[in-house]
Amino acid sequence: MINATKIKSDFPLFKRLINGKSIVYLDSTASSLKPQQVIEAINEYYTRYSVNIFRGVYDLSEEATVNYEEVRVKVAKFIGGKNENEIVFVRNATEAINLVMDSWGRQNIKSGDEMVATVMEHHANFVTWQQLAQLKNAKIKYLDINEDGYLKLDELASFVTKKTKLFAVTYVSNVLGTINPLKKIILTVKKINPEIVVVIDGAQAVPHMKVDVSDLGCDFFAFSGHKMLGPTGIGILWGRYELLDKMVPYQFGGEMIKEVTLKKTRFQSPPYKFEAGTPHIAGVIGLGAAIDYLEKLDLKEVREHEKELVSYALQELGKDKDIKIYGPKNPEDKGGIIAFTIRGVHPHDAAQILNNDNICIRSGHHCAMPLHIRLNLNASCRASFYVYNTKEDTDKLIEGILKAKEVFKK
Repeated sequence: MINATKIKSDFPLFKRLINGKSIVYLDSTASSLKPQQVIEAINEYYTRYSVNIFRGVYDLSEEATVNYEEVRVKVAKFIGGKNENEIVFVRNATEAINLVMDSWGRQNIKSGDEMVATVMEHHANFVTWQQLAQLKNAKIKYLDINEDGYLKLDELASFVTKKTKLFAVTYVSNVLGTINPLKKIILTVKKINPEIVVVIDGAQAVPHMKVDVSDLGCDFFAFSGHKMLGPTGIGILWGRYELLDKMVPYQFGGEMIKEVTLKKTRFQSPPYKFEAGTPHIAGVIGLGAAIDYLEKLDLKEVREHEKELVSYALQELGKDKDIKIYGPKNPEDKGGIIAFTIRGVHPHDAAQILNNDNICIRSGHHCAMPLHIRLNLNASCRASFYVYNTKEDTDKLIEGILKAKEVFKK
């Protein structure tokens, strides 16, 4: 069982007081905090072997290269990948999806082709394909949600056809918290069109539950290190090797080259042909430490802890008739994310009042404007939970909401 109070001691930020008050962090969906173990791994790289990888035959460079490549193997194992060469290091999930769009999409999407995304997508998995559709004169359709925040899967068969080249879907909505039944969805779309390519935004899934990309049957899977206790500036694209092998490089420069002459250039095999230039070595090292930390906790326990927190938060927030909660109400179908509005209080005002007591939530459209338009909202509040959160954090959130209501009461 997760002991969040004990875990909190691993996170230096919680030792900080602002205006004499401790911090209640409820914005892990935007970015998680970093444990001391991750910070120390990054610091060790910079203090003991902060040299470039691949390019040196001296001991320090070889040490850096070995440690860097060990993380690639670790990431593959962590997400159920069968081949570490299917792991491409990028800056974040957004760059991972853009890499697929640029290297696969530009080659394979033609005029008149169809793509399908969903209305609940983060902009990274929405705008990217919208722009490709415009560029290629292709058609893009968006699968809707029902009033409870679930995708209308009964309509999926009418959206996907033999002409559908790509299906883009999030594993967990970064607003509604909806956990989509991906294996069922992928089986459905692949049955309709076995050639369809499925791109998964897994940024809100990998940090919180056990993911197995091989079992899911998807083609590309993107996620970010900074949402899973790792550093910013490091993300991962997993892709089926046979697809990666056929794709053209995303960027050009050093290290991704096999041979260069005045007449032509030959590129390395995946994943290296997609990793031009000096990578974020410290970020990869930190990501490896974050995976070690999460595996020690056990992701099954992490998931159970979040379900318990969400269940309690739904129960307590649901007692206030001025609070409207969006998305599934069943914790089994919901990640550690609760989006809500407060009658008579703008989300930005609510977030500001909560900030007075160092309660950190997110307000706005959360990079999901089409979803907010669908919900007839300009903005919402979002509280998100992780391994260091407790039920007491929810109690403080509710106290802060009551203060906001008092300030803005009519």
